[in-house]
Amino acid sequence: MANPVTTGSTYAGTFAGKYLSASLLSAPTLDNGGITILPNVAYKQVLQNLSTGPIVANAACDFQTGAGTVTLTEKVLKTKELQVNIQLCKMDLMQTWQAAEMGYSSYGTMPKSFDDFLIAHVSAKVAAATETNIWTGSDGAGTFDSIKTLALNDGTVIDVTGVVGANMNASVVIAEMGKVVDAIPAALYGKEGLKLYVSQKIAKLYVRALGGFGASGLGANGTNAQGTQWYTNGSLSFDGIPIFMANGLGNDNMIATTTDNLYFGCGLLNDKNIVQTIDMSPIDGSLNYRVIMRYNAGVQIGVGADLVLYGV
Repeated sequence: MANPVTTGSTYAGTFAGKYLSASLLSAPTLDNGGITILPNVAYKQVLQNLSTGPIVANAACDFQTGAGTVTLTEKVLKTKELQVNIQLCKMDLMQTWQAAEMGYSSYGTMPKSFDDFLIAHVSAKVAAATETNIWTGSDGAGTFDSIKTLALNDGTVIDVTGVVGANMNASVVIAEMGKVVDAIPAALYGKEGLKLYVSQKIAKLYVRALGGFGASGLGANGTNAQGTQWYTNGSLSFDGIPIFMANGLGNDNMIATTTDNLYFGCGLLNDKNIVQTIDMSPIDGSLNYRVIMRYNAGVQIGVGADLVLYGV
């Protein structure tokens, strides 16, 4: 098979939006409905919160203006402009792409052009970074403030002190998850969309604990007396609350809140987004290929008092 001819290409506008959707919205939290997505946020979006005092009063003929106060507050979701500027050598990736074209690859959906393959490769890296940024970013280089960062800076969030490191293990994880559920306010408990967001580490420990720990009340053989064979990558719940494994969440962290209380904003369709591939061969004679992405993204918590953060 002859080497493919690659040409410098620019993907912008609508087509760029497709590539950015692939990279931004392929983060597991976004893919699996763990957060409310607000597209087309050019820079900021105001989230209005409404709260009322007691609104029920004794009946009377007149309209009672003092019966119940309404308070409007707002949170602002601010997105941050980010970019990818990388240079790759075509030699490093060409063999993989050629093998796929010749049918030797196990990937059935390998892109049919080298440009697409290269962008898909970079998009996967962007998706992984986005997943981490959603939960643990801190507005540093290449990151934006995460749900955890915002929660730590919100005095209304319900904080639960947790155990860390080796102390967080399968023998204590059920008790620690119970602390989070116990801290959920009465107005939030049982509400539609309520989830217990856990790190991958805690999800693993929970699965192992359910495989057999007498101290957890499950008996030595665990769930359905199947031991460690009980789990087959299905859904998990705790005390009737669905568990959402947030891959980007810190190892010893958990969050309890509703999906509609967490927001991810991005500007997929605004004109700031651009994806470019530049073949440097005709420019400097090298085998280098440059990929450029520009996009914006950010997160926000709707009501801090409706969120429990474990691992403070």
